[in-house]
Amino acid sequence: MAETKTSAETPLMKQYNALKAKYPGAILLFRVGDFYETFGQDAIAASKVLDIVLTKRGNGSASETALAGFPHHALDTYLPKLVRAGNRVAICDQLEDPRFVKGIVKRGVTELVTPGLSFNDNVLDRKQNNFLASVFCTKDAFGVAFLDLSTGEFYAAQGNETYILKLIQGFAPSEVIYCKQFRAKFDGLFSNDYSTYALEDWVYGYDYAYEKLTTHFKTTTLKGFGVEDYTEAIVAAGAILHYLEDTEHKDTSHIASIARIDEDRYVWLDKFTVRNLEIVTSQQDGGVPLIDIVDRTVTPMGSRQLRKWMILPLKEKDAIEERLAVVDTFYADTNLTEALIEPLKQIADLERLISKVAVNRINPREMLQLKRSLKAIEPIRHELSRQTTPGLQRLASQLHLCDTLVAKIEQELREDVSIATNQGNLIKEGIDAELDELQKIAFSGKDYLLQIQKREVERTGIGSLKISYNKVFGYYLEVSNANKDKVPADWIRKQTLVNAERYITEELKVYEEKILNAEDKLIVIEQRIFNGLIAAAAAFIPQIQLNARVLAQLDCLLSFAVVARANRYARPQINDSYIVDIKAGRHPVIEKQLPVGEPYIPNDIYLDSEKQQVLIITGPNMAGKSALLRQTALIVLLAQMGSFVPADAAAIGIVDKVFTRVGASDNLSKGESTFMVEMIETASILNNLSHRSLILMDEIGRGTSTYDGVSIAWAIVEYLHNHKDFKPKTLFATHYHELNQLEEDLTRVRNFNVSVKEVGDKIIFMRKLKEGGSEHSFGIHVAQLAGMPNRIVLRANEILHFLEKDKHKNEDKKRMENIPVATPQMSLFAADPRFTEIEEKLGKIDINTISPVEALLKLNELITVLKK
Repeated sequence: MAETKTSAETPLMKQYNALKAKYPGAILLFRVGDFYETFGQDAIAASKVLDIVLTKRGNGSASETALAGFPHHALDTYLPKLVRAGNRVAICDQLEDPRFVKGIVKRGVTELVTPGLSFNDNVLDRKQNNFLASVFCTKDAFGVAFLDLSTGEFYAAQGNETYILKLIQGFAPSEVIYCKQFRAKFDGLFSNDYSTYALEDWVYGYDYAYEKLTTHFKTTTLKGFGVEDYTEAIVAAGAILHYLEDTEHKDTSHIASIARIDEDRYVWLDKFTVRNLEIVTSQQDGGVPLIDIVDRTVTPMGSRQLRKWMILPLKEKDAIEERLAVVDTFYADTNLTEALIEPLKQIADLERLISKVAVNRINPREMLQLKRSLKAIEPIRHELSRQTTPGLQRLASQLHLCDTLVAKIEQELREDVSIATNQGNLIKEGIDAELDELQKIAFSGKDYLLQIQKREVERTGIGSLKISYNKVFGYYLEVSNANKDKVPADWIRKQTLVNAERYITEELKVYEEKILNAEDKLIVIEQRIFNGLIAAAAAFIPQIQLNARVLAQLDCLLSFAVVARANRYARPQINDSYIVDIKAGRHPVIEKQLPVGEPYIPNDIYLDSEKQQVLIITGPNMAGKSALLRQTALIVLLAQMGSFVPADAAAIGIVDKVFTRVGASDNLSKGESTFMVEMIETASILNNLSHRSLILMDEIGRGTSTYDGVSIAWAIVEYLHNHKDFKPKTLFATHYHELNQLEEDLTRVRNFNVSVKEVGDKIIFMRKLKEGGSEHSFGIHVAQLAGMPNRIVLRANEILHFLEKDKHKNEDKKRMENIPVATPQMSLFAADPRFTEIEEKLGKIDINTISPVEALLKLNELITVLKK
């Protein structure tokens, strides 16, 4: 609340404080004339975020308060900055025209913009959804709902905490709301990663939520949406509709349905796996996630759809095969691909445009974009309807041309319109007779003024006479001082300048009033006709939303085909077996990052549940074990998204869960070490296994002592192999060569190694997977390649050769005690008096600037010193 004394409140500040009290947690942008003003703590916060001047109102008086503002036309510039900083922003506008009001203008909050609720193009990312998430929990389950207000997409799901957290990570909401009763719990889950807001507990009541949803969708039950029995999800979704009302978002006709996210339809990817595989984001600054490789979509809807496909891969064979068949059609026919991509490029963001229609926020230029986008659908539908692939025929049948709407916009709206509706020149001639007459008056005025000017020049003989306009006097005649003695008596002088005089005439005032009245009237008529266009478009909301969904799917499938052709991907074979058989597989991201001319070394992977369930992969660090694990998972996931894969061939038995335990970083902020993080992620895997799971484990146990690490890794492999219910397919990369023993003890464990070639004291990474375990880790060689000082490398080799003389474990302690003590190495020059002279000469050399010839001369100097 603004820091003012009630006794000193002006009417304006009284009005401000009353509105601020209704929105205490938001920055209130208070419209005063041509500016949006902020007061008190809001002004201090806004000035910091927006880098605008902070001043004071009533300086030195009892009502002194901080003040910061910006021009109203700059709202689209400043609003996104406030929202991106995590602020809720209440926009308070003048609800009356100040010209016709005596006293204070009526004001009210017209919109409360939050990080998760916005239509502003500068706030939104065209390639990503802007989801608001609502979370509710009971003792037994969690419910979650996601809404993108800008597109009308509404989803609901429920399950355990792990599942809900995984969905939230995948959907990446801009804001999360929850009930105050669970503040402590949810703050721990979300506050560090998302903007959060707590609602009153009663909002999260089942009966209230159910009524909210059925009233909004105008139904008696929720059975038609498949969420009738999703109690927690219903509560979460109902709270979102309440939040929309609370934030003054009352036009919601574009939110036409709610879809259930069915856990049984999609591959389980826990939050660790999505992060570790870098599917949609990279863990490293400047890193490249998988989505950057496979996203070649040309529409905003396609890009957003692809992101959802990537976090929700399918596990229904028929649905996957339908996508693959379409991609195959495009892959084989480049002419068809190009014939579809070209019109797709002409299509704007249909989802967000039609949402703006629903909330009456679409501007004239966007209406033209809507028309052009709908016109571009016709050649797309024509091409699709000619195809025999069932998936393409289905897409063609769902596209609506919306001919009558296109014709109406084409007939009524000019092609050169401005963004605003109050600037005239909006509607074509022949639509409204009165408008046509007014436009002639308003826009043919220049001709009439020229006639007046010409007539007055002839009448007075003042050749330099000119007619101009300003807001103070309206239209006026300007005469230079040299000619003012020629001015007729019926002209009325209005202003004296240094070199000229300005006059008005009765004829000019009459014409001016006529023009201004015409402009006011024509703007009213044009806005009425434009509102009719919006109403006509609103009648097509369901059809256009369906068009957007169909085009988004088409765009994704075309993207898969374009990427497959460019990168030599192959169509995978999807089956119901428990086998993953990949021939010459490649990592889709790493192969694109290699230097020009350097080929990616492909590898075969075969896993099943009968003979080769667990692969223990040994080999030195940097040899490519981690890349091999990740590429296997990415190939499987790409296949189940419906994409071709980076391999010569791949036969994929449906995988229902993918788990990864690769790499780890200390979570020091929560007091968790590398080893603790590693164990938490591993426990999550072991507690959620299934028969169709694919598990990737990299260097398990390295965060603790060697014997602890070996013991834990050993026990995990045994557990995965001997599980009484499931035989999950597992790739287990390790530097513990002791685990190679497991191949002899467990029937479905096989040893492999990523081969290296030793050349003298050096190694060459071959990056090829071979049968059999690796005998060395080559750690010292890797340290040498990394640039470790040679003295350390030599000492490490000395210790290693000593330890390898006796490999009996029970003598480890004795051998460690008998490691030869390191002896300081005497400098080659320490005993030589010439050393000082050489050291001085070397110290004066700048190796960054010396030329090859100068280096040879300096070397000759040093040799001369040594010969003394």
